[in-house]
Amino acid sequence: MEKIKRRSALTSLGALSLGMAAPTLSKGERLSEPYQLIQQTLKTDILVIGGGTAGVVAAIQAARAGRKTILVENGSQLGGTTTTGGVNYPGIFFAWGKQVIGGIGWEMVQEAVALNDDTLPDFSIPHGKNHPRHQVRVNGQLYALLIEEKAVEAGVQIRFYETPTSATFQKGNWTVQTVGKGTSTQIVCNQLIDCTGNAYAASLAGFDLLRESVTQPGTLMFRLEGYDFNSLDLKTIKSRYEEAIKKGELVKSDFRNNIVGLLKSKGDNIQHVLGADSTTSEAHTVANLKGRSSLLTTLRFLRTLPGCEKIRLADVQNETAVRETYRIDGHYKITHEDYVTGKVFDDAVSYSYYPIDVHDENGVVPDHLKEGVVATVPLRALIPKNSRNFLVAGRMVSSDRLANSALRVQASCMGMGQAAGAAAVLASMQNKTPLDVSMKDLRKLIEEHGGIVPVSSQKG
Repeated sequence: MEKIKRRSALTSLGALSLGMAAPTLSKGERLSEPYQLIQQTLKTDILVIGGGTAGVVAAIQAARAGRKTILVENGSQLGGTTTTGGVNYPGIFFAWGKQVIGGIGWEMVQEAVALNDDTLPDFSIPHGKNHPRHQVRVNGQLYALLIEEKAVEAGVQIRFYETPTSATFQKGNWTVQTVGKGTSTQIVCNQLIDCTGNAYAASLAGFDLLRESVTQPGTLMFRLEGYDFNSLDLKTIKSRYEEAIKKGELVKSDFRNNIVGLLKSKGDNIQHVLGADSTTSEAHTVANLKGRSSLLTTLRFLRTLPGCEKIRLADVQNETAVRETYRIDGHYKITHEDYVTGKVFDDAVSYSYYPIDVHDENGVVPDHLKEGVVATVPLRALIPKNSRNFLVAGRMVSSDRLANSALRVQASCMGMGQAAGAAAVLASMQNKTPLDVSMKDLRKLIEEHGGIVPVSSQKG
């Protein structure tokens, strides 16, 4: 009898405790268990890792050519440097009065210009030593919307907020493990294209990489307003700026020791974040913190200057854009000599046109190409040594530092992206590794999708 009473008492206590713990639910609410991590395996023909300048073009090219394509991007939008980075003037597409980079990238840029009622530069007028004259300004956020639409229309499966954690090659296929918000996904693909900008997938796959001991600084893009530059006392401002640097209140390398240039440009691409690195989440966090702290400190200083008391921040990007991290050790390394002499490779798949452009703590002085010179990119530079079914596109192309400082710009990355996407398509269709595809077939496919291939393509 005592046992029965005890059991009843415990049962009542349990019910009472449960009642006390149970929340009061409003109308329409329900109590749910913690959601479970979604684990799945996906299969595709081509996997593109990185949805930046090169990656979105590579993915669209692959999908438009009929291959099942997945695009993994660890951010929230496509476009990379042009959108998230805020460098919304991709270039350069024309050289010496002739278009050298076209195709999918140029299609996207033209549509962004038209939808925003912008105007293209007059490419028939030589830019001289002022190459920005030929850069096309686009509305970055509009551009992000347009390229996302194009990727979806092409049939690309986009997976935002996912990061690869491993990449292994076995029996002719790559298996890439990714993690994201509430997901753990295994993606099996026949061809893998690394467009991360820092050769992250190539590193996971175990391929050798190249890197400088000191890399170029990054930039946090922003825009200032609330002052009239033409009415400023620049002599006084320069004196106050130099005084602040001597006192340690400002760092002269943060804005290239050029306070007048900062005010004249109203921000834009003038800040330098030394050592900016996007390779890991920790390194990119440091780059973001340094860029934002520098900007905030400088903004407070500017508001103490005569004529700048009401200066304000009109816009700022949400992350520091990075110029240089790792490059692959490819089957061919494009040299500075190759670039400035316009060497045309037997396996050239795209052009690149931009001055040699190495930034350092003192700023940048572009070294322009001689008249008539246009560089080319060989397929071999997009393929790591000792790899199979693997390509890269974008600034991690196999190249020395000086050549890479020009190859890294957006238009050139778009050309490489389209070439890599096309090579992956043919390799997938023909059950080959990209290095073994027919150059004649590859150039033909690129041209069918509007791309421009170097003139030596006529040699077959």
